[in-house]
Amino acid sequence: MSTELDQAVATVVRECLGVRPNEEVLVVCNPATRELGDALRSEAESAGAEAVLAVMTERASHAGEPPATVAEAMVAADVLLAPTVQSLSHTASRKRATESGTRTATLPGATVEMLARVMSDDMEKLRHRGHRVAELLDRGTEARLTCDHGSDLTLGLEGRKAIPDAGELTATGAFGNLPCGEGFIAPATAEGVLVVDGSIAGVGLVSGPVRLTIEGGHLVDATGEEGEKLMELLTVHGPDGTNVAELGIGTNEKAILTGNILEDEEIIGTAHVAFGASAAIGGNVQVPVHLDVVSMRPEVTIDDTPVVLEGRLLV
Repeated sequence: MSTELDQAVATVVRECLGVRPNEEVLVVCNPATRELGDALRSEAESAGAEAVLAVMTERASHAGEPPATVAEAMVAADVLLAPTVQSLSHTASRKRATESGTRTATLPGATVEMLARVMSDDMEKLRHRGHRVAELLDRGTEARLTCDHGSDLTLGLEGRKAIPDAGELTATGAFGNLPCGEGFIAPATAEGVLVVDGSIAGVGLVSGPVRLTIEGGHLVDATGEEGEKLMELLTVHGPDGTNVAELGIGTNEKAILTGNILEDEEIIGTAHVAFGASAAIGGNVQVPVHLDVVSMRPEVTIDDTPVVLEGRLLV
Protein backbone atom coordinates (compact mmCIF):
# COMPACT_ATOMS: atom_id res chain seq x y z
CA MET A 1 0.00 0.00 0.00
CA SER A 2 1.03 3.63 -0.51
CA THR A 3 1.94 5.74 2.48
CA GLU A 4 -1.22 7.83 1.93
CA LEU A 5 -3.44 4.73 1.87
CA ASP A 6 -1.66 3.29 4.92
CA GLN A 7 -2.44 6.48 6.80
CA ALA A 8 -6.05 6.60 5.59
CA VAL A 9 -6.75 2.98 6.50
CA ALA A 10 -5.17 3.49 9.94
CA THR A 11 -7.32 6.60 10.45
CA VAL A 12 -10.48 4.67 9.55
CA VAL A 13 -9.76 1.64 11.73
CA ARG A 14 -7.95 3.13 14.71
CA GLU A 15 -9.20 6.73 14.96
CA CYS A 16 -12.70 6.76 13.45
CA LEU A 17 -13.83 3.36 14.73
CA GLY A 18 -11.40 2.91 17.62
CA VAL A 19 -10.87 -0.80 16.98
CA ARG A 20 -9.45 -2.51 20.08
CA PRO A 21 -7.64 -5.82 20.71
CA ASN A 22 -9.86 -8.91 20.79
CA GLU A 23 -12.85 -7.18 19.21
CA GLU A 24 -14.62 -8.97 16.38
CA VAL A 25 -14.48 -6.95 13.17
CA LEU A 26 -16.45 -7.83 10.04
CA VAL A 27 -15.42 -6.36 6.68
CA VAL A 28 -18.05 -6.78 3.94
CA CYS A 29 -17.01 -6.11 0.35
CA ASN A 30 -17.67 -7.14 -3.25
CA PRO A 31 -15.16 -8.67 -5.68
CA ALA A 32 -14.66 -5.21 -7.22
CA THR A 33 -13.78 -3.65 -3.84
CA ARG A 34 -11.74 -6.51 -2.43
CA GLU A 35 -8.44 -4.60 -2.50
CA LEU A 36 -9.85 -2.03 -0.08
CA GLY A 37 -11.60 -4.76 1.92
CA ASP A 38 -8.32 -6.64 2.34
CA ALA A 39 -6.53 -3.46 3.44
CA LEU A 40 -9.15 -2.69 6.09
CA ARG A 41 -9.23 -6.28 7.36
CA SER A 42 -5.43 -6.34 7.60
CA GLU A 43 -5.36 -3.07 9.53
CA ALA A 44 -8.01 -4.32 11.97
CA GLU A 45 -6.01 -7.49 12.50
CA SER A 46 -2.87 -5.46 13.16
CA ALA A 47 -4.84 -3.54 15.79
CA GLY A 48 -5.34 -6.85 17.62
CA ALA A 49 -8.88 -7.59 16.49
CA GLU A 50 -10.32 -10.86 15.21
CA ALA A 51 -10.99 -9.66 11.68
CA VAL A 52 -13.15 -11.49 9.11
CA LEU A 53 -13.63 -10.63 5.43
CA ALA A 54 -16.96 -11.46 3.74
CA VAL A 55 -17.05 -11.10 -0.05
CA MET A 56 -20.59 -10.99 -1.46
CA THR A 57 -22.03 -10.38 -4.91
CA GLU A 58 -23.08 -6.85 -5.75
CA ARG A 59 -26.64 -5.80 -4.92
CA ALA A 60 -29.11 -4.69 -7.59
CA SER A 61 -29.27 -1.17 -6.15
CA HIS A 62 -28.21 1.05 -3.27
CA ALA A 63 -30.10 -0.02 -0.11
CA GLY A 64 -30.39 -3.59 -1.40
CA GLU A 65 -30.28 -6.03 1.51
CA PRO A 66 -27.24 -8.31 1.97
CA PRO A 67 -27.58 -12.11 2.19
CA ALA A 68 -29.06 -13.40 5.46
CA THR A 69 -25.72 -14.91 6.53
CA VAL A 70 -23.98 -11.57 6.16
CA ALA A 71 -26.86 -9.74 7.86
CA GLU A 72 -26.59 -12.03 10.89
CA ALA A 73 -22.82 -11.53 11.06
CA MET A 74 -23.32 -7.76 10.96
CA VAL A 75 -25.41 -7.97 14.13
CA ALA A 76 -22.90 -10.24 15.87
CA ALA A 77 -19.82 -8.12 15.13
CA ASP A 78 -18.40 -5.43 17.39
CA VAL A 79 -17.36 -3.40 14.35
CA LEU A 80 -18.59 -3.45 10.75
CA LEU A 81 -16.73 -1.97 7.77
CA ALA A 82 -18.59 -2.12 4.46
CA PRO A 83 -16.57 -1.02 1.40
CA THR A 84 -19.21 -2.18 -1.09
CA VAL A 85 -20.19 -0.96 -4.55
CA GLN A 86 -23.83 -0.47 -3.56
CA SER A 87 -24.52 1.20 -0.24
CA LEU A 88 -25.62 -0.79 2.81
CA SER A 89 -26.23 2.44 4.73
CA HIS A 90 -29.98 2.50 4.18
CA THR A 91 -30.72 -1.20 4.59
CA ALA A 92 -32.80 -2.70 7.38
CA SER A 93 -29.85 -5.04 8.05
CA ARG A 94 -27.52 -2.13 8.76
CA LYS A 95 -30.10 -0.53 11.01
CA ARG A 96 -30.51 -3.77 12.99
CA ALA A 97 -26.75 -4.06 13.39
CA THR A 98 -26.54 -0.49 14.67
CA GLU A 99 -29.40 -1.10 17.10
CA SER A 100 -27.59 -4.20 18.38
CA GLY A 101 -24.54 -2.07 19.22
CA THR A 102 -22.31 -2.69 16.21
CA ARG A 103 -20.07 0.28 15.39
CA THR A 104 -20.50 0.72 11.65
CA ALA A 105 -18.74 2.51 8.82
CA THR A 106 -20.16 2.13 5.33
CA LEU A 107 -17.90 3.03 2.40
CA PRO A 108 -20.18 2.70 -0.65
CA GLY A 109 -18.26 3.10 -3.88
CA ALA A 110 -15.05 4.05 -2.08
CA THR A 111 -11.85 3.47 -4.01
CA VAL A 112 -8.30 3.16 -2.78
CA GLU A 113 -7.39 6.50 -4.39
CA MET A 114 -10.44 8.27 -2.96
CA LEU A 115 -9.88 7.03 0.59
CA ALA A 116 -6.23 8.07 0.53
CA ARG A 117 -7.10 11.58 -0.67
CA VAL A 118 -10.37 12.45 1.06
CA MET A 119 -9.45 11.04 4.49
CA SER A 120 -6.45 13.41 4.51
CA ASP A 121 -8.67 16.37 5.48
CA ASP A 122 -8.06 17.83 8.94
CA MET A 123 -10.30 15.59 11.06
CA GLU A 124 -10.75 18.13 13.87
CA LYS A 125 -11.91 20.84 11.48
CA LEU A 126 -14.05 18.33 9.58
CA ARG A 127 -15.81 17.32 12.78
CA HIS A 128 -16.41 20.92 13.77
CA ARG A 129 -18.00 21.73 10.42
CA GLY A 130 -20.15 18.57 10.42
CA HIS A 131 -21.48 19.22 13.91
CA ARG A 132 -22.19 22.86 13.17
CA VAL A 133 -24.21 22.02 10.06
CA ALA A 134 -26.12 19.30 11.94
CA GLU A 135 -26.88 21.69 14.81
CA LEU A 136 -28.39 24.23 12.42
CA LEU A 137 -30.47 21.57 10.67
CA ASP A 138 -31.56 20.23 14.06
CA ARG A 139 -32.76 23.58 15.35
CA GLY A 140 -34.36 24.61 12.08
CA THR A 141 -37.96 24.28 11.03
CA GLU A 142 -37.43 24.93 7.32
CA ALA A 143 -34.59 24.88 4.81
CA ARG A 144 -34.60 26.59 1.44
CA LEU A 145 -32.22 25.66 -1.39
CA THR A 146 -31.78 27.95 -4.40
CA CYS A 147 -29.19 28.36 -7.16
CA ASP A 148 -28.46 30.35 -10.30
CA HIS A 149 -29.72 27.51 -12.49
CA GLY A 150 -33.24 27.89 -11.09
CA SER A 151 -33.44 25.75 -7.96
CA ASP A 152 -36.05 26.82 -5.42
CA LEU A 153 -36.75 23.96 -3.04
CA THR A 154 -38.30 24.24 0.42
CA LEU A 155 -37.90 21.39 2.92
CA GLY A 156 -39.67 21.03 6.27
CA LEU A 157 -37.37 19.91 9.10
CA GLU A 158 -39.62 19.83 12.16
CA GLY A 159 -39.65 16.56 14.09
CA ARG A 160 -36.53 15.21 12.40
CA LYS A 161 -33.06 14.68 13.88
CA ALA A 162 -29.97 15.78 11.96
CA ILE A 163 -26.81 13.69 11.84
CA PRO A 164 -23.20 14.92 11.61
CA ASP A 165 -21.18 12.64 9.32
CA ALA A 166 -17.86 13.49 10.93
CA GLY A 167 -16.00 10.20 11.35
CA GLU A 168 -16.84 9.77 15.03
CA LEU A 169 -17.76 6.11 15.29
CA THR A 170 -16.24 4.92 18.58
CA ALA A 171 -19.46 4.83 20.62
CA THR A 172 -21.56 1.68 20.85
CA GLY A 173 -23.98 1.59 17.93
CA ALA A 174 -22.34 4.50 16.12
CA PHE A 175 -22.91 4.70 12.37
CA GLY A 176 -21.61 6.81 9.50
CA ASN A 177 -20.18 6.92 6.00
CA LEU A 178 -16.45 7.02 5.34
CA PRO A 179 -14.86 9.00 3.85
CA CYS A 180 -16.86 11.49 5.91
CA GLY A 181 -17.85 15.08 5.42
CA GLU A 182 -21.43 16.26 5.70
CA GLY A 183 -24.33 17.14 7.96
CA PHE A 184 -27.67 15.71 6.90
CA ILE A 185 -31.32 15.21 7.83
CA ALA A 186 -34.38 13.32 6.57
CA PRO A 187 -36.84 16.14 5.79
CA ALA A 188 -40.49 15.81 6.74
CA THR A 189 -41.76 17.71 3.69
CA ALA A 190 -40.40 18.96 0.37
CA GLU A 191 -41.82 21.17 -2.36
CA GLY A 192 -40.33 22.98 -5.35
CA VAL A 193 -37.62 22.63 -7.98
CA LEU A 194 -34.06 21.34 -7.66
CA VAL A 195 -31.58 21.77 -10.49
CA VAL A 196 -28.75 19.24 -10.41
CA ASP A 197 -25.43 20.33 -11.92
CA GLY A 198 -23.01 17.91 -10.25
CA SER A 199 -23.81 14.22 -10.30
CA ILE A 200 -26.57 11.67 -9.80
CA ALA A 201 -26.04 8.40 -7.94
CA GLY A 202 -26.40 5.46 -10.29
CA VAL A 203 -25.96 7.76 -13.31
CA GLY A 204 -22.72 9.69 -12.76
CA LEU A 205 -21.68 13.20 -13.78
CA VAL A 206 -24.43 15.19 -15.50
CA SER A 207 -23.76 16.64 -18.95
CA GLY A 208 -25.82 19.75 -18.16
CA PRO A 209 -28.31 21.01 -15.56
CA VAL A 210 -31.07 18.51 -14.77
CA ARG A 211 -34.32 20.03 -13.51
CA LEU A 212 -36.18 17.99 -10.88
CA THR A 213 -39.74 18.87 -9.89
CA ILE A 214 -40.83 17.88 -6.39
CA GLU A 215 -44.42 17.92 -5.20
CA GLY A 216 -45.81 16.63 -1.93
CA GLY A 217 -42.47 15.21 -0.86
CA HIS A 218 -41.98 13.17 -4.05
CA LEU A 219 -40.03 13.58 -7.28
CA VAL A 220 -42.65 13.88 -10.02
CA ASP A 221 -40.61 14.97 -13.05
CA ALA A 222 -36.99 15.11 -14.25
CA THR A 223 -35.63 16.59 -17.47
CA GLY A 224 -33.17 15.17 -20.00
CA GLU A 225 -31.71 11.70 -20.47
CA GLU A 226 -30.02 11.71 -17.08
CA GLY A 227 -33.24 12.82 -15.39
CA GLU A 228 -35.16 10.09 -17.18
CA LYS A 229 -32.62 7.52 -16.00
CA LEU A 230 -32.99 8.72 -12.41
CA MET A 231 -36.77 8.42 -12.65
CA GLU A 232 -36.42 4.88 -14.01
CA LEU A 233 -34.13 3.84 -11.17
CA LEU A 234 -36.57 5.22 -8.58
CA THR A 235 -40.02 4.45 -9.96
CA VAL A 236 -39.28 0.75 -10.38
CA HIS A 237 -39.61 0.63 -6.59
CA GLY A 238 -43.09 2.15 -6.56
CA PRO A 239 -44.21 5.45 -4.99
CA ASP A 240 -41.77 5.16 -2.08
CA GLY A 241 -38.86 5.21 -4.52
CA THR A 242 -39.47 8.88 -5.32
CA ASN A 243 -39.70 9.94 -1.66
CA VAL A 244 -37.48 12.91 -0.75
CA ALA A 245 -35.31 11.12 1.79
CA GLU A 246 -32.43 13.43 2.68
CA LEU A 247 -31.00 16.92 2.61
CA GLY A 248 -27.25 17.14 3.17
CA ILE A 249 -24.53 19.78 3.08
CA GLY A 250 -20.93 18.85 2.21
CA THR A 251 -18.09 19.78 4.58
CA ASN A 252 -14.93 18.06 3.22
CA GLU A 253 -12.25 20.33 1.71
CA LYS A 254 -10.39 17.43 0.05
CA ALA A 255 -13.39 16.00 -1.82
CA ILE A 256 -13.65 16.73 -5.56
CA LEU A 257 -16.27 16.10 -8.24
CA THR A 258 -15.64 12.67 -9.75
CA GLY A 259 -19.04 11.17 -10.51
CA ASN A 260 -18.73 8.92 -7.45
CA ILE A 261 -21.57 10.06 -5.20
CA LEU A 262 -19.82 9.08 -1.95
CA GLU A 263 -17.21 11.76 -2.62
CA ASP A 264 -19.31 14.23 -4.60
CA GLU A 265 -21.88 14.72 -1.83
CA GLU A 266 -19.11 15.60 0.63
CA ILE A 267 -17.56 18.48 -1.36
CA ILE A 268 -17.52 21.47 0.94
CA GLY A 269 -20.23 24.00 0.11
CA THR A 270 -22.34 21.66 -2.01
CA ALA A 271 -25.83 20.43 -1.19
CA HIS A 272 -27.39 17.09 -1.98
CA VAL A 273 -30.88 15.66 -1.89
CA ALA A 274 -31.62 11.95 -1.89
CA PHE A 275 -34.67 9.97 -2.96
CA GLY A 276 -35.97 6.65 -1.67
CA ALA A 277 -35.20 5.12 1.72
CA SER A 278 -35.13 7.39 4.77
CA ALA A 279 -35.95 5.05 7.67
CA ALA A 280 -32.29 4.43 8.50
CA ILE A 281 -31.63 8.16 9.01
CA GLY A 282 -34.74 9.26 10.89
CA GLY A 283 -37.48 9.18 8.25
CA ASN A 284 -40.25 6.65 7.82
CA VAL A 285 -39.76 5.15 4.34
CA GLN A 286 -38.02 1.79 3.89
CA VAL A 287 -37.46 0.83 0.26
CA PRO A 288 -34.46 -0.84 -1.42
CA VAL A 289 -33.19 2.30 -3.11
CA HIS A 290 -31.50 5.53 -1.98
CA LEU A 291 -30.05 7.81 -4.66
CA ASP A 292 -28.44 11.20 -4.07
CA VAL A 293 -28.14 14.14 -6.45
CA VAL A 294 -25.65 16.99 -6.03
CA SER A 295 -26.00 20.75 -6.50
CA MET A 296 -22.56 22.35 -6.83
CA ARG A 297 -23.02 26.08 -6.04
CA PRO A 298 -26.24 26.39 -4.09
CA GLU A 299 -27.50 28.90 -1.61
CA VAL A 300 -28.95 27.22 1.47
CA THR A 301 -30.77 29.02 4.26
CA ILE A 302 -32.20 27.48 7.41
CA ASP A 303 -34.93 29.59 8.99
CA ASP A 304 -33.50 32.62 7.14
CA THR A 305 -29.96 31.92 8.42
CA PRO A 306 -27.54 31.64 5.47
CA VAL A 307 -25.53 28.41 5.68
CA VAL A 308 -24.18 28.10 2.12
CA LEU A 309 -23.71 31.00 -0.29
CA GLU A 310 -22.82 30.25 -3.93
CA GLY A 311 -21.02 27.09 -2.91
CA ARG A 312 -19.22 28.60 0.08
CA LEU A 313 -19.90 27.07 3.51
CA LEU A 314 -20.49 29.88 5.98
CA VAL A 315 -20.26 27.95 9.26
